[in-house]
Amino acid sequence: MARHIGIVAMSPEGSALCYRRIARLASEIADADSRPLITLHNLPFATYLDAVYEGDWAKVGQMLRWSSETLAAAGADFCILPDNVAHYAMHFVEDQTPIPWINMIDLVAEAVCRDGLKTVGIVGTKLLMTGSVYQTVLGMRGVVVHPPSDEDADRIDSVIFNELVEGRIEPESQQFFTDSIKRLQDNGCEGVILGSTETPLLLRAGVVGMPTYDPVELLVDAAMRRALEN
Repeated sequence: MARHIGIVAMSPEGSALCYRRIARLASEIADADSRPLITLHNLPFATYLDAVYEGDWAKVGQMLRWSSETLAAAGADFCILPDNVAHYAMHFVEDQTPIPWINMIDLVAEAVCRDGLKTVGIVGTKLLMTGSVYQTVLGMRGVVVHPPSDEDADRIDSVIFNELVEGRIEPESQQFFTDSIKRLQDNGCEGVILGSTETPLLLRAGVVGMPTYDPVELLVDAAMRRALEN
């Protein structure tokens, strides 16, 4: 019998994208009785944002723990967090939760190193691009992480919070994201991390011209492998 997957949700659009990806893969399993159960739990996205911008990582961790406890009570065997920045707080609580986590940041680092890259760009919220969530993990493995220019970072952050988290995708924003990633490539990046859960909604397949790392895609694949392990 497949294991029960728990999703700790934050951004509604990003969490829904994660859920749809898992559900789509589960539906491809011929034997319906062998498909994993999926349970999603969310606290208000605004509550998370307030805590993050106040730098109250203890509160973020407390909310993550609450969701994991709720998912465990619903029968989940492990949980995943399809949010990049919130992984900073996950380290504070992962040994206090009743079920284990799959760490999305480690999955990205493993994929980048497996491909032999030494310099990667990152796009996402400004807090992520200028923070240490990916920079520390990849730096310890000898990989340099480059954010976009300050001007590009400001606009990327604005597009994420004013469009993507509300489910809007503007054509000019799609073109801007593609151009900003190409500028990272021109500055020596060998690949790019799509470090916002909603970012893949903006990018058409094949338009970047270098390896792209979608953390949620890697997380979904890892969750399905664990769910289907004997």
